[in-house]
Amino acid sequence: MASPRTALILGAGIMGLSAAWALARQGVAVRIIEQDPVPNPRGASVDHHRLIRHAYGTQAGYMRMIDPAYAAWDMLWRELGEVLHIPTGVLAISSTASGWLGESRATLRGDGHAVTDLTAEQVAHRFPIFTEAGIGAAFHMAGGGVLLAERIVAGLARACAGRGVVVERARAAGVDPARATLRLEDGTDRTADLLVVAAGPWAPRLLPAALAPRVVASRQVIVRLEPPAQHREGWARAPMLLDLAEDGGFYAVPPVAGTPLKIGDHRFSRRGDAQADPREASAAEVEEILAFARPRLRDVAGYRILGARACYYDVEDGERFVVEPLSDRCVVMSGFSGHGFKFGPLLGLALAAAAAAPSLMPALPGWAAGETSPAPGLLAALESVPA
Repeated sequence: MASPRTALILGAGIMGLSAAWALARQGVAVRIIEQDPVPNPRGASVDHHRLIRHAYGTQAGYMRMIDPAYAAWDMLWRELGEVLHIPTGVLAISSTASGWLGESRATLRGDGHAVTDLTAEQVAHRFPIFTEAGIGAAFHMAGGGVLLAERIVAGLARACAGRGVVVERARAAGVDPARATLRLEDGTDRTADLLVVAAGPWAPRLLPAALAPRVVASRQVIVRLEPPAQHREGWARAPMLLDLAEDGGFYAVPPVAGTPLKIGDHRFSRRGDAQADPREASAAEVEEILAFARPRLRDVAGYRILGARACYYDVEDGERFVVEPLSDRCVVMSGFSGHGFKFGPLLGLALAAAAAAPSLMPALPGWAAGETSPAPGLLAALESVPA
């Protein structure tokens, strides 16, 4: 395929908007089809925050994508005129030194990252908001932080509009990858030189042959909390918390930039319907997450629940991103689970680079899937993108 002059993008979440922004930077005329307002309150991208960190278990490919991801975010911050990232550092804890924590520590150190081991007592001393109960291993990293997700999506939408990207409010009923065409629910078609399907948890229904069953919608619940008065200052200076035990872990996002403290379940439910199911979280769903968090939070009885909700991720079996061509005129972006947001601008720039130089397209799927083999041509193209 020659470098596209027009592009059609399905979905205005972080991936669709990032792809639109990157393509528009190249002078491509971009139209986005989105079924809801932007930012979409039902979208997987639209919440107060998302995390960015190097710790990735044994997935060294994604660990090594973090620094290029930060460079892509810096490019976006310059365009937006503001930095929507709050550095916090990372605290990882577990009941055992094996599993995700031990794998992350070994992989990080193998690549030269500074990791500080902590005992349970040291965790409680350095971060009095947490107890030492049940901690068998822990480490701290100074790098990493919180991305202000909802504000980022809104900012990206403004940046896209400023570059002439058109957003059409409509719902897709079908996708024809070979013709780079969307059939809308009103029976009309939209087409372009390049079609990018970035429909989040709705994508497996639209592309069953390409995505199902390896990518499924997954209902995920988060709970927002207000810390007790004696711990508010501690939380204001707290790192993100990753407690990713195999038998049921959680993560905690500190209350930065006026946002609430948030805790969420790191496991994937792999069930639910993003279109039909309610976003309200049930009392049982809330209690399940709180049960994981209670042993870790000091003075837990003083925490007040501010609210809870469900969102839907598109989850691939191995938590690998699916960014691959379905034809010489269509690319799908899917399978981002809860960890894709941090790579949005980077993946958008990579897709645009491969669209402009089709010889780079074969390197895109494996690199986006977190494979450790480098994609030098693709990375060189990203490094040459003008700021």
